[in-house]
Amino acid sequence: MSYTTRVTFLGTGTSQGIPMIGCKCPVCTSEDIRDNRLRSSVLVEHKGLSILIDAGPDFRQQLLRADISDLDAILLTHEHKDHTGGLDDVRAINYFSKKALPIYCEARVKKSLEQEYAYAFSEYRYPGAPQFDVRIIDAEPFVIGHDIAPVTITPIRVKHYTLPVLGFRIGDIAYITDANKIDEEEYSKLKNLDVLVINTVRKQRHISHFSLQEAIDVAQRIGAKNSYLTHLSHQIGTHAQLSTELPDGILAAYDTLVITTN
Repeated sequence: MSYTTRVTFLGTGTSQGIPMIGCKCPVCTSEDIRDNRLRSSVLVEHKGLSILIDAGPDFRQQLLRADISDLDAILLTHEHKDHTGGLDDVRAINYFSKKALPIYCEARVKKSLEQEYAYAFSEYRYPGAPQFDVRIIDAEPFVIGHDIAPVTITPIRVKHYTLPVLGFRIGDIAYITDANKIDEEEYSKLKNLDVLVINTVRKQRHISHFSLQEAIDVAQRIGAKNSYLTHLSHQIGTHAQLSTELPDGILAAYDTLVITTN
């Protein structure tokens, strides 16, 4: 049986978003709505499940804008604030679902959450604090969902400078953010993709993210039917300008973009 997978880009910006506070550059002052970028996050709807990847500081705004009222799981790529800073707003989902929300992350990331959200992990939890059902994962595939149509998640190990980060493959879609290196053995997990989402922040080399050309090179090596660039900073130019510079099959994502695959 084939399943339609729907991907909604909730945020496609880098850690400071666009517009960046105090910046008057052509990108930050652009009137093109596609140049307004919240912190990077994506919703994947697959086999009846709604799976969020990362919940940064714009989590509440993103869910309201996309009219999302429930989630089946959150996958965390790593512990940086722009990917975890909105988790307090899980409280609203807890309230209406009457249960803790499953959050899948590495043990190191859980320790960071325990520090950042100590009140949510306290033995005497304050009433109304968010309820996290944290489930530890590593680089091995794992399954979420129900018995009728379980969803296998395949983590992709990448490096964010020296920090180990996880990307994720769900069906024929893969999402890789905050990376500047993919080890050779991980490429075998990225064969026969319909959609690849990959990060780049600017055209110049960067210490912890792919440059534009590096992201293009990786995308072309993987050879997905279509690849989308995310985690974009104001240094990469406007959406309109960037789109003219990309090869066929590689596109600049933007907030609210929705794509579907079969």
